[in-house]
Amino acid sequence: MVRKMAFYSVLSYILYGFAMYWYIFYFADTSLPFELEGSRADPATFLNSRELMLSEEYSKIRNLLFFLSTPFEWLFYFLILLFGFSKAFKRWGEETSPYKAVQTAVYLIWLSFFAYLATFPLSYISYTLSKTYNISTQNFSSWMKDELIDFWVNYGMMFVIVGVLYWLINKSNKLWWLYAWLLSVPFTLFIMFLQPVIIDPLYNDFYPLKDKELETKILTLANEAHIPAEHVFEVNMAEKTNALNAYVTGIGSNSRIVLWDTTLNRLNDDQILFIMAHEMAHYVEKHLYTGIAGYLLLSLVGLYLTARLMNWAIGRWGKELKVGAIGDIRSLPLFLLILSMFMFAASPLTNFVSRYQEARADRFAIEMTENPDAAIMAFQELTKAGLSQVNPPTLVKVFRYGHPTMLERISMLEEFEVQKRNLEQ
Repeated sequence: MVRKMAFYSVLSYILYGFAMYWYIFYFADTSLPFELEGSRADPATFLNSRELMLSEEYSKIRNLLFFLSTPFEWLFYFLILLFGFSKAFKRWGEETSPYKAVQTAVYLIWLSFFAYLATFPLSYISYTLSKTYNISTQNFSSWMKDELIDFWVNYGMMFVIVGVLYWLINKSNKLWWLYAWLLSVPFTLFIMFLQPVIIDPLYNDFYPLKDKELETKILTLANEAHIPAEHVFEVNMAEKTNALNAYVTGIGSNSRIVLWDTTLNRLNDDQILFIMAHEMAHYVEKHLYTGIAGYLLLSLVGLYLTARLMNWAIGRWGKELKVGAIGDIRSLPLFLLILSMFMFAASPLTNFVSRYQEARADRFAIEMTENPDAAIMAFQELTKAGLSQVNPPTLVKVFRYGHPTMLERISMLEEFEVQKRNLEQ
C-alpha cells in the first residue's frame, strides 16, 4: 500500500509538471489586446527585440519553477511520512536526550536538513537562471550565505512555533488550533516589529538615504500625505541584483521606507518620487494593518481546517503515514503539507486583494505627483530591469501576482494622462 501511494503521488506530480509546462510554453496567450499594440504599455515600444525574447524566455521558466516548487514541497512531506523518515527523526531525538525541548530541536534539524537538500536543486536552478539572464549579480558564496541565514532564521522560528504548537495539541486536543491562532497574533506583530532592525540587516546593509536633496523631496511628499516620516533608508542591493524595488516594512516605531540602491541608480528623481508616493499610499490607506488583519483571519480558517484534515487523514491512513496521533511530533510533515496546500489554494484570493490595494496605491501616487510620464517610464524601467512579462498568462497572474500586471498599470497611467490633458484644454 505504501509503495502504491508513493508511486501514484510521484506520478501525479510528474503529470502535473508536464501539464504546467504545456500550459506555460504552448497554450497560454501573452499577446497584447489589439487596441493596446503600439501604446506605451506595449513592450515592443520600450524593449528591443533581444530584450523581448529574453523577457519571454525568462518569465516562462520562472513561472514553471514557481508552479513546480510548491507541489514538490507537498510531495516531499508526503514521502517523508510514507517512508518513515519522520518516525526516524523522532527516534533520533529521543536517543539524543531525555528532554523534550532537545528532542524537538533534533527532530527539526533533521527535517529541515532533509527539506533543504530536497529543495536545493530547484533553488539553485532559480539562482543560476537569474545569473544567466543578468538579473542576479550575486556570486555563489554570497548566495549560499543568504541560503544559510534563511535556514537558521527559519529553523529558529520553527523551533519556537513547533514547540508551542505540540504543547497546545497535547494540552487541548480539540481546541489547540484556536489557542495556536490566539498566540500567533502577538507573535506575528512581534516578528513584523523586529523585521527591519533584526532580521533584514542579516542579509543586507541599511543606511539613511545618502542623497539628502532627494531625501528632502521624499520627506516633503510624505509631509503632504501627513506621514510622520523622518528618514528614508537605502539598501545595497547592487551587489546582488539588477532588479529594482522599494517597499515599506515594519510596524510602529520600527516602520520605514526602503529604496534599493539599484532603483536610485536607474531612475531619476521624478520617477523615484512616484514610487515613493505609491509606498506612502499603503501607509495612508492602512494597507499594512488591513493586510495583517486579513492574514490573521485567513490563518484562523487555515488552522481550523488543518486540524480537521489532520484528524481525518490520521484516522484513515495513520498506519501508512506512520503517525498514531495528532499530538505526536511525527505528524509535523502532515501539518506542514496541509497548511501549505491551504495557503496555495488561498493565494488567488490573497493576490486579488493585494492587486486591489496596489492598484489603489498607483492611483493615489499618480494623483499626488501628477506626472504620468515619469510614472510610465518608471514602470517601463522596472519591466526592463526584471525582464517581467507585461501581460502574463491568466494562471500566472492569479497565483503569482500580488501587483497588477504592467499592462494594467501603464494603461491606467495612460488613461490618467489623457484625462489630465482633456482637463487642461
